[in-house]
Amino acid sequence: METLDTEQLTSRLRERLSEPAMLDFTKRLISIASENPPGNQYEQCAGSLLDELHRLRFDDVRLEGECVLASCGTGSRTLYFSGHYDVVPAQHREQFQPRVEGANLFGRGSSDMKGGLAAMIYAAAAARDEGLLKTGRIGIVLVPDEETAGMRGSRFLKARGFLGKDGVGMLTPEPTGGVIWNANRGAISLRATMRGKAAHVGRQFEGVNAFELAMPAIVRLLDLKKEVELRVTQQKIAPAAARNSILMLGGRAEAGTNFNVTPDYCSFTLDRRINPEENLQEEICRLRDALEGFEIETLQEESAAATPTDEPLGIILSRHVTELTGKQPEFEMCPGLLETRFYAASGIPAFAYGPGLLTVSHGPNEFVPVRNIAQCAMAYALTAVEIFG
Repeated sequence: METLDTEQLTSRLRERLSEPAMLDFTKRLISIASENPPGNQYEQCAGSLLDELHRLRFDDVRLEGECVLASCGTGSRTLYFSGHYDVVPAQHREQFQPRVEGANLFGRGSSDMKGGLAAMIYAAAAARDEGLLKTGRIGIVLVPDEETAGMRGSRFLKARGFLGKDGVGMLTPEPTGGVIWNANRGAISLRATMRGKAAHVGRQFEGVNAFELAMPAIVRLLDLKKEVELRVTQQKIAPAAARNSILMLGGRAEAGTNFNVTPDYCSFTLDRRINPEENLQEEICRLRDALEGFEIETLQEESAAATPTDEPLGIILSRHVTELTGKQPEFEMCPGLLETRFYAASGIPAFAYGPGLLTVSHGPNEFVPVRNIAQCAMAYALTAVEIFG
């Protein structure tokens, strides 16, 4: 970077990063209802992404399964810009009709994270067009299924050896609301079912009450909940109450068929969110021990992950965000899962920073500030340029 005039570089990149072009592309993506579950319109959304990558002259544009891959630059050292194109289901169909009101773009996925996809794709193209990717590449990774643990997305790529090859770092434009996420919690989500035998209440002695059979395990889980929720992470996360580990019981619960019939089954979910200091396998064993006698369905088992805040990639990203926004971003742990975990598990520094707001993502009035898309693109482009010197 010593040979470059940073102010002139920023000015040139800003000219290349056309806000109207990114806004238009984000609108086109929002209009595709790539809801997950169940996985609607993945093919259409992937096709739109492929078309844009071809139009912007990316290299090696291709599909791997339902994942869209591309690159730009030279050499093997790769900084990955990774994002997901699936969105949570809409509360109403009008959410797939993007609209700009004042300074904000509304629509399902505007914040999480189709605005971020536009930012990172255009950022990579701008850095390449300035001739600043001669000692490394930006790898574009666009995946489905992030909202349901990545089976057809990042997990698919990892199983086939495509994820993180020659990686020097990874950035993902999740809706971080101005902070940088360097860590995420792990997750153990289970559905537990106790079986019984149905009988009319007047002859309940002929039945087996699955609800009553389940009660001792629920008491054991409540005791476990008290214990684990005293544990506190050393990672930074706000507010202070969010630092405690989590065990939520009964997100979904049901039993029996009617008030006058002995319940022949009792089923409930539990969701254990572990901090990076906890061990995934130990926590799985503790839950299963508490659920002895139940049928157990595993909904997800995901490790926590953390990248140290003093990694050069995070320091560089933070500095450029500060220069662009006038506010130094905090490093914090994401309260949920992040795709960064797949890269961090391979020793690749990985951070999340995006234009959206977690407070409105997944909600009925999801939006992204239009200005944030351009600022995120600038931060990604400048970070890539500095990483490759």
